[in-house]
Amino acid sequence: MDAKQIREWDDKYVLHTYARAPFVFDRGQGTRLTDTEGKVYLDFVSGIAVNALGYGDEEVCSAIAEQAHKVIHTSNLYLTAPQSQLAKLLVDHSFADKVFFCNSGAEAVEAAIKFSRKYAQVHSGPDRIEFIAMSGAFHGRTMGALALTPRDHYQDPFVPLMPGARIAAFNDLDSVKALASDKTCAIIVEPVQGEGGVNPADPAFIQGLRALCDEIGALLIFDEVQCGLGRTGTLWAHEPYGVAPDLMTVAKPVAGGLPMGVTFLTDEVAAVIGPGDHASTFAGGAVVAAAGVKVVGRIADPEFLAHVRAMGARLEAGLLKLQARHNSITEVRGRGLIWGVQCDRPVKPVLDAALGQGLLLINAGPNVVRLIPPLVVDEADVDMALAVLDQAFAEAMQ
Repeated sequence: MDAKQIREWDDKYVLHTYARAPFVFDRGQGTRLTDTEGKVYLDFVSGIAVNALGYGDEEVCSAIAEQAHKVIHTSNLYLTAPQSQLAKLLVDHSFADKVFFCNSGAEAVEAAIKFSRKYAQVHSGPDRIEFIAMSGAFHGRTMGALALTPRDHYQDPFVPLMPGARIAAFNDLDSVKALASDKTCAIIVEPVQGEGGVNPADPAFIQGLRALCDEIGALLIFDEVQCGLGRTGTLWAHEPYGVAPDLMTVAKPVAGGLPMGVTFLTDEVAAVIGPGDHASTFAGGAVVAAAGVKVVGRIADPEFLAHVRAMGARLEAGLLKLQARHNSITEVRGRGLIWGVQCDRPVKPVLDAALGQGLLLINAGPNVVRLIPPLVVDEADVDMALAVLDQAFAEAMQ
């Protein structure tokens, strides 16, 4: 089927909630994608931080195929080995005692909201319903997660939203303290904001949130849907801060491109959740979990994480050189293989210029170029992306 026919059917039959690129991808291998016309693209989007192992990974593809030939779906009324194996792997490599499987990042956040509300109801009574989220946050587009995502253009068409959402200033502990009270059920924060512009949290801020939650009896939720599972060069983005949350949400890279979200929780929180409190028909399905076992096992390898840090350092050094050459770049920020290039004007012309040269990039807000390549990028990939980005800035930001 040619690209023209695919675009026509998409225009006619698909609800357009995304502004799509005009080309059609046909296949991928490693860090590159090829469209139906045969053009090859170096991918520094990785399916929006999903394809951590790139495309066509033999171990992941084999695990999917092998499990699909055994059984694809049974529902959560029955046990399958891959789900239990993945649960043990995730718990063994995290602060958590239990995990809840779902199908997306937003669903993982919704589960964290429900679990926090149930915990507060059991331990404090029905009046403790408030959540504190941060400016610049993005937690998802479902109704609970949307209430914690303070962006008018996302929220306004769908009001009224979930009650009890309070918004503090990111990296401003005093702002959070001003909103905290005996009605605060939980505080939710991204250790590195992704959609909000690639903003890392200050160590003192994260540590202060942990102390504040302990003081007032609230739960601390880390949203690592985009920044978790190796993206920052450590397995979990919160590790360098030296504190652990009560709950954590993870999704994008877990199952190698298949849909999976995970809510991590301590035994203390898990103790208030029983059968019927929450559920998902498809969650943690055998095929998706089998892929997850391979992905998580690979990324958790210390040598793999060392590679991410090395490539991240190379990318950072190159981006700082670009900043010195291009006056339109005002700041470079990030960690590992998630970086934001802040500019003094909209960056769409840069993205378009890079695309014309075969480099896939996305923004994080109108003035930030976001770089989130597969974690398997090598030195040649990083250097090529930097060279293309240099030329794109020269062409588009004069």
